[in-house]
Amino acid sequence: MSLMEIANQLVAFCKEGKNLESINTLYADDVESIEAADPPQGDRVTKGIEGVRAKNQWWGENHEVHSAGVEGPWPHGSDRFAVRFSYDVTNKPSGQRYQMDEIGVFTVA
Repeated sequence: MSLMEIANQLVAFCKEGKNLESINTLYADDVESIEAADPPQGDRVTKGIEGVRAKNQWWGENHEVHSAGVEGPWPHGSDRFAVRFSYDVTNKPSGQRYQMDEIGVFTVA
């Protein structure tokens, strides 16, 4: 698959709420997921497909998603693309509702 085929497939999966399917279909076994800041549930860097699956599971178990938006993808060079994610969620343990807006940068090897 080309960079933009992968990028468009990832965006399509995410728009359909199929985040785990995107991980299982498009991510490499040695994937690295790097957050901008230390998340409450663990390290900033998650290495390996099982770690990324576990992070995805933790997110789903701990957040009620009221709405989600996905925009892009936007290519950046020959091996990267960016996607904008926006969420309105409630953290289940705390009951706190908040909005998130982030840019994910994906590198395709």
